[in-house]
Amino acid sequence: MAENSKSLLLPMVAAAVFAGLGRMVFQKVKADRVARQSKVAGPVDEKTRQWISEVVRTPRP
Repeated sequence: MAENSKSLLLPMVAAAVFAGLGRMVFQKVKADRVARQSKVAGPVDEKTRQWISEVVRTPRP
């Protein structure tokens, strides 16, 4: 019987997937840290800005 040659394809694909997931996690942690420091939730459009301004300026009963 001929010996089965061990393929390097599966370990290489697994390493690439693991490295990609690790990079994604690192980017997410970094983005969360920057967002927490800047205290900005995300981009706010003009309509939302007006609504927030109106809610803040309206006196409460």
